[in-house]
Amino acid sequence: MFTPERPYRCSPSVALRPEPFGALAYHFGTRRLCFLKSPELVTVVRSLADHPDVHAALVAAGLEAARHAAYLGALAGLAEGGVIEPRPAEPAADRLEEAA
Repeated sequence: MFTPERPYRCSPSVALRPEPFGALAYHFGTRRLCFLKSPELVTVVRSLADHPDVHAALVAAGLEAARHAAYLGALAGLAEGGVIEPRPAEPAADRLEEAA
């Protein structure tokens, strides 16, 4: 289940190929191909790993708040298809080093 309050990333099993309309996403595990139909969506997907949650990635991409619901719907579909996935929890040692 897609939970935008959690941290996500583009699946390591997915390759994104830039296209004028956005990108093609190919999942090597499922052999499925899907379309990311806007360059802004590609920006969000590529930057998910850099943000604490999906909402922060949308804000960082410069998307207006009124457009967030549409992008959350698109991201939910990408999560269902395995293009994006929840990020694994960081090891406790890494978090302690960052806090120091």
